[in-house]
Amino acid sequence: MESPRTHRRRRVRACRRRSFFCTALAAAVVAGGTATGTVYLRERAHADAGAVSSASSVTPSASASSSREASVEPAAEPPVDRDALLKRAMTSVAVEDTADVAVAVLSTDSGESAAYGDGTFDTASIVKVDILAALLLQAQDAGRHLTAQEKAYATAMIGNSVNASASALWTAIGGADGLDGANKRFGLTDTVGGEGTLWGLTQTTAADQLTLLQQVFGEDSQLSGASRSYLRGLMGDIAEDQRWGVSAAADGSAWALKNGWLARSTTGLWDVNSIGRVRAGGRDYLVAALSDGNSTKERGISVVEAAARAAVAVFG
Repeated sequence: MESPRTHRRRRVRACRRRSFFCTALAAAVVAGGTATGTVYLRERAHADAGAVSSASSVTPSASASSSREASVEPAAEPPVDRDALLKRAMTSVAVEDTADVAVAVLSTDSGESAAYGDGTFDTASIVKVDILAALLLQAQDAGRHLTAQEKAYATAMIGNSVNASASALWTAIGGADGLDGANKRFGLTDTVGGEGTLWGLTQTTAADQLTLLQQVFGEDSQLSGASRSYLRGLMGDIAEDQRWGVSAAADGSAWALKNGWLARSTTGLWDVNSIGRVRAGGRDYLVAALSDGNSTKERGISVVEAAARAAVAVFG
């Protein structure tokens, strides 16, 4: 039989073995957990590193691509202020202290326009284009062609600026009322027919004359194609001594125009005007240059020619 002392010793040794086993097991668990955690962390870090590496490899490329696209995309150009350019150009035009000038221009290619001056002027003989346009519109409305006599008047009125022919056709259209009625349809807003037989004192603006030219030379017009062609043909066959004005801005003979000049009896000063289409630099322009208060006809011609050149030059 085992003594009490021996029994206690065996129990102590057994307890120590259990304690060592528990400690070892705990250590193993901790060690295993640490190892597993380390592996997990390493794998996670590797995955994150891969993600970062992947993002890094894509982002610079995308950024570079974006940069390249930005570098080749053209910057938006600010709109050109043609009115300001024309105003600046007109400072070089010599105008007498007694005179006034206005000019308007339209590029038929781009649709851009520019204007300088907004005064009202006597038309003088440039109204003859308006008179013939009104006659052609009335003939269209009536479903008829111009008579031989009307055509004879028209040719003399436009080509040679014969006043008697203008007076005959002024009467035919109904004077100022007929002109104003046609102009309302043409889109002119600041033109008023002269009183009685005084068609040369019709009041107008450069902007309105540009609108009239669009009716003659444009496609969006109250006038038929045949009417426009007829009027253009007459404006392109002006008497040699009247081939001045807006034609100064054209290349060679690439123009169609009508001029007007009138010495005012009350002042002795001259109204000198010119309207038409010119071709310059391979492009077509509609130009209206109006002036009054000139000391001589020649000074007025010089003014409207310089204004026409300045107007076309802002598109050069």
